[in-house]
Amino acid sequence: MTTRTLDPTRELAAFLRSRRELLAPHEVGLPSRRGTRRTPGLRREEVAELAGVSTDYVVRLEQARGLRPSAEVVEALARALRLAPDERAYLFDLAQRHPRKPEAPATTAAGPLARLVADLSPLPAMLLNHRFDILAWNPEMTRLLLDFSTLPPSRRNAMWLCLAHPGISACYVDRDRVVREGVAHLRAAWAAHPQDRRLTDLITELTALDEEFARLWAERDIRATGRGSKAMRHPDVGTIAVDFEVLMPLKDTDQRLMICRPADEASRTALERLSAG
Repeated sequence: MTTRTLDPTRELAAFLRSRRELLAPHEVGLPSRRGTRRTPGLRREEVAELAGVSTDYVVRLEQARGLRPSAEVVEALARALRLAPDERAYLFDLAQRHPRKPEAPATTAAGPLARLVADLSPLPAMLLNHRFDILAWNPEMTRLLLDFSTLPPSRRNAMWLCLAHPGISACYVDRDRVVREGVAHLRAAWAAHPQDRRLTDLITELTALDEEFARLWAERDIRATGRGSKAMRHPDVGTIAVDFEVLMPLKDTDQRLMICRPADEASRTALERLSAG
């Protein structure tokens, strides 16, 4: 293996050529003309037209002539070549660019992730998006907090519940820390998704609703955490301390899986009592 083999610019060129040659004209809405194509796949000028760039630009990219396409051009090429999500991510990595965030944030749980939440029983688990909207949950999480199905979808939001729902707001032993961490997460999410109108509306609502939220938002703390501990007062089994972990799937990066585990033996016993119904 030589350093030439590992050159990202040459690999970018080879990858673009390989995907162009694998794509049939009819797959992008172009007419197929028998006997006029000496090589398989799309022509460079067709890729250029679909991506909105010049043919010379595509030629220079495929010849590894030192171009570094912008994120916008990489996105246009990915669309023109009908790249799958993994291929799109690979193209962005080769071009050393960061892909744009999805235009439409997740509002429903991905099926495999929803099944995973259920399979995690008896550990309390739930699935959220970057706004803290609760997309899926298992029975143990409802027994630990509340039955989210009794709430309208617009109120199935962990941050709103922590601030405005009487039962949830009062259950956290260290509510100030929980709120501070939630605000830090929302600020980071807002910066990453500036076009998410629902997120902006949520932040505006919470700022008007809660003085503490407004004060913390103004501090501009963005040290969000995906791991930690929380202690909660439960009306049936007393205080429960849990360690939580938040995981982000590779396939659905706008969704977050939160898993809770008992932090001590007393909490383990309490969770087992809740799990038993």
